[in-house]
Amino acid sequence: MIGKVLLVDDEAHITRNLEKVIPWEMLGLTVAGVAKNGVEALQIMERESINLLLCDIRMPVMDGLELVKQIREKEMPCDIIMLSGYQDFTYTRAAIQYGVNDYVLKPIPYDELTGVIARIMSSQRNKQKQLLEEQQKLGRMIDLANEKILYDIIMDYTDFSGSHWLFTGDEQQLRLQQYVMIVLDLDVSSEKTKDWRDWPDKERKLWNFAVCNVLREKLQTNGLHHAVIQTRDGEWCVLIETDKSVIFNNELIQGWASMLLTAVKNHVKLSLNAGIYRQFTGVDDLSGAFKLVQRGMQLTPAHDTISFYPSDHQRSTSADQAFWVTAEKMISAVKRGDSNAIDSGVESISQQLQHLNEHNSARVKPLLHFFVLHLMREMKEMSVFSREQEEILWRRLDRRFGIKDLLVFIQQVTNAVSERSIDKKKQSENSMAEAKLFLDRNLYRDLSVEEAATYVGLSTSYFSLLFKQTYGETFIEYVTRQRMEKAKIMLAESQRSVAQIAKEVGYAERRYFTKVFMKYTGDNPTDYRSKFQCRELSANEASEESL
Repeated sequence: MIGKVLLVDDEAHITRNLEKVIPWEMLGLTVAGVAKNGVEALQIMERESINLLLCDIRMPVMDGLELVKQIREKEMPCDIIMLSGYQDFTYTRAAIQYGVNDYVLKPIPYDELTGVIARIMSSQRNKQKQLLEEQQKLGRMIDLANEKILYDIIMDYTDFSGSHWLFTGDEQQLRLQQYVMIVLDLDVSSEKTKDWRDWPDKERKLWNFAVCNVLREKLQTNGLHHAVIQTRDGEWCVLIETDKSVIFNNELIQGWASMLLTAVKNHVKLSLNAGIYRQFTGVDDLSGAFKLVQRGMQLTPAHDTISFYPSDHQRSTSADQAFWVTAEKMISAVKRGDSNAIDSGVESISQQLQHLNEHNSARVKPLLHFFVLHLMREMKEMSVFSREQEEILWRRLDRRFGIKDLLVFIQQVTNAVSERSIDKKKQSENSMAEAKLFLDRNLYRDLSVEEAATYVGLSTSYFSLLFKQTYGETFIEYVTRQRMEKAKIMLAESQRSVAQIAKEVGYAERRYFTKVFMKYTGDNPTDYRSKFQCRELSANEASEESL
């Protein structure tokens, strides 16, 4: 990028020589203007962004030192080289006080001046590069934090209201965004994916991770601001941010989905299906939109690789909706290990299906088949079955059988879960206690929900659900709260710098730590420390007076 230089001297022949003799183009600069005094220079700088100022000291109307003083007071970002025929140290000292970068004596040695300009501009570009890298790093951190929040919202683990402390800074922007939602899914019931089911858990996790990376890289390469969220094994939700002035363009969005499917096919060798929510969605509607697309993809017996949902023939009846409410309640009961609620759920589902069968028998089997697949995938996330048990169940599902068989299958699966619920509950409690200890020991470094889940041998989605059920807050809420409380103590009781404290509580970037701390406490770290120390001083003085 070409920078701009402003030449300021009341002697016209000097500014003409500077324009002609200095190789501005080679230095990456262009002369933006010439001024005879400080007043003219300020007028130009208020109109244009100037990168470098070459300025004489002694000028009429406003001299160079007064000009530099006003530039600094107005906080105009500009490097300055002073030109002067005076060797008096008083001028040099004043120039240094005002942050002048260099001081060149007249008559001007043009070769020397060229070298000075080159050095200053090189330093300026390095600073700009470093600032850009820091901004990008901060942006990536904010994006990752947003992804964690969006995951909790999509999975309906939490509701971030406007008053929630985690939702009062940059994350508040999430509420102002509209998203395109694309759900990518591996059809685990098809012949093509039997190999996937045979892979060890560790290998599947690596492939899931690889798919996430491919999707992020492809979206970033195409300049699409996005979030990629793995919702469960073999299923990903892609959210693409769009401007609110944009109209929903089916062809364009279908092209994005096709691009993502092709990238995964080429790089990870997996064939996925894509379901697109047929309108923009805001953050408050993400969970509902995700469930609609998820159900639509499973309920359509033969659908295209890319489809929009809800489709025209997918308009849910009240009976369908009642079935889904019961089904979700039953799966929730299975996750809690609530045997009575499971039995009640199976009975309700059976009755509702009988009622549906009387009015639309063709509708019943797809509904039930999807529910069985959904249940199996959720059980897999919970690691309910051994590898051998899971394989037997999948083989049974691969066979074609009727509605009665499917109901029996559901009863067998839920019975197996009920039988293990007591042991599983105890195991879950132990896992969460172990996870909490792991998190508390590792607050000083970058932590992800995936790492914590792997540490205790659980899937990410099941770990997130258990964590919320056990501690009453999500993973990101807990970790952030613990870090902020630790930071508060360190600010109050130690003289460590804010940057040091940020690193000790797991934030490599001080500015991002400051943003989070301000959201949590309402004060920046320095002000918090000052307030606390003032209160402590007042308390000590009061104690001394009472003695």
